[in-house]
Amino acid sequence: MTHTSTSSEPTGTAPAGPGADFHPDRRFWAVYASLLVVMFLSAMDQTIVGTALPTIVGDLGGAAHMAWILTAYTLAITVAMPVYGKLGDLVGRKNLFLVAIALFLIGSALCGTADTMTQLIIYRFIQGLGGGGLLISSQAITGDLIPPRVRGTYMAPMGAMFGIASILGPIIGGWLTDSVSWRWTFWINLPLGILAFIAIALVLRLPSSRLTSPIDWWGLALLNAGAIAIVLMATWGGNQYEWTSLVTIGLGAVGLVCWGLFAFVETRAVDPILPWSILTSRTFIVSTLVGMLAMGGMIGVLSYLPTYLQMVYGYSATGSGLLLVPITIGMLVSSILSGVLVSRTNRYRLYPIVGPLVAAGASFWLSRLTTSSPVWQISAATFLMGAGVGLFFQLLVTVVQNALPARYLGTATSGNNFFREVGVSLGASLIGAAFSSGLTSNLTDRIGALARSADPAVLGSLARFKDADTSSLTPALVDKLPTALHDAVASSYADALLPIFGWMIPLFVATSVIALLLPEVPLSQKTAMEQIAEAESADEPEVSESESASQEQELNPAEEPAEPESVADAG
Repeated sequence: MTHTSTSSEPTGTAPAGPGADFHPDRRFWAVYASLLVVMFLSAMDQTIVGTALPTIVGDLGGAAHMAWILTAYTLAITVAMPVYGKLGDLVGRKNLFLVAIALFLIGSALCGTADTMTQLIIYRFIQGLGGGGLLISSQAITGDLIPPRVRGTYMAPMGAMFGIASILGPIIGGWLTDSVSWRWTFWINLPLGILAFIAIALVLRLPSSRLTSPIDWWGLALLNAGAIAIVLMATWGGNQYEWTSLVTIGLGAVGLVCWGLFAFVETRAVDPILPWSILTSRTFIVSTLVGMLAMGGMIGVLSYLPTYLQMVYGYSATGSGLLLVPITIGMLVSSILSGVLVSRTNRYRLYPIVGPLVAAGASFWLSRLTTSSPVWQISAATFLMGAGVGLFFQLLVTVVQNALPARYLGTATSGNNFFREVGVSLGASLIGAAFSSGLTSNLTDRIGALARSADPAVLGSLARFKDADTSSLTPALVDKLPTALHDAVASSYADALLPIFGWMIPLFVATSVIALLLPEVPLSQKTAMEQIAEAESADEPEVSESESASQEQELNPAEEPAEPESVADAG
């Protein structure tokens, strides 16, 4: 499938000499396109449903359980990640990847047929179990097929899928809900997902083996129990329960205790779900922290800017989404640029240091905006934000994969994503709670000030406004308000959100400081499969040339003897 630096490339092409460039063939591009598709689908399903929630609740009922439609998917993704990562290392990734795609598609199809809220929540969990596998297996497979030295260039578009999905998800979800049916927000996954499944089944070639090691059930249970507790704390805190409530504090304590026990169990497990050598790796720790903080900051911007654009500037949901497209463009351009530069220089440490500082500059720009600022400044600032984060975000996965033994490729990838997902959930909830608190306080102050107005029109509108639920304000309603009342609401949103952008500045600066601790490990020019093959051959006793050729042909009976390969088609 590729042309790389040793004789173990997974195609029948002639072996390349040491240091040869990576030359993907048509089979590789078919697999790569499929990876992009499934990454996009997994990421989009975290955003596409949000705009359809009011309609779903109106159709199925059960408004009290509405948050679980999103929470079930997030929890399932989180708990599935370590399983796919570890099992992929032990038995091979291709069949697991196909299982993940199938689970995701089955869950999507079932979600579209749900008749009750309980059914939908269960089906979303099934969908999330597949979604976690799509995310982890896609990133791990790139490690199997692409050498770290050039991997950043190919990982850049995969990382951009998150930005594209975060913008297109609400737009597509809103359009499908309004024009067709909310059920199509789930069924839209089926055509692309089926094509990806077929392409992976027919084209992808990866080694597979039988499971011989015992599964670390205690480690898996404690790791996921801690994650579930933390994610629930983040989801419920400030919403169903106060942050200072016994439930919220209890969930946080349970999460920390479970993870403490997990660390203890991993030192004694025969084959730990997350080996201690990974958990104590400086590269793994620093990269995970940098990714958590950076992603948390960017999510804080992306989550609330559409609301700001709609409430302050009066744009539609579609219009506000389109105005944030520059952040995706910035991510894509800068991530490709840094990937190309890393492949040429073999140096990556600079980008996690500089990138967060660029993002901090974008946060400063956003924090200085006012309700009268031209909207192009918002788009320009988000472009700068995307460019800063894009410089290093996808490189972090490559850095972790490169620094640890290739046999831990999936485990390290899933561990990095696992803790980042938990951190982002917590960060997004804290930002949301701060925004909601600030908005309520500002609305109360400004509405109180308007109540002392002598204008009868303002007082009449204010009387109707005070009877409404301020948590249910819509852009259409705000747009119809008298000027004084409209300005009060717009200013309340601005004063609640813009200071949060200011808080992102020290967050990104801290990210840059932490990145200073990242060691610079030379990037390998060999794929993970090549590294594993070399390690295995080094551990085996020497055999004659004829015996070696016979064994290799036995592993690859479909290949020509004159073109030996180290991997077999698992399909």
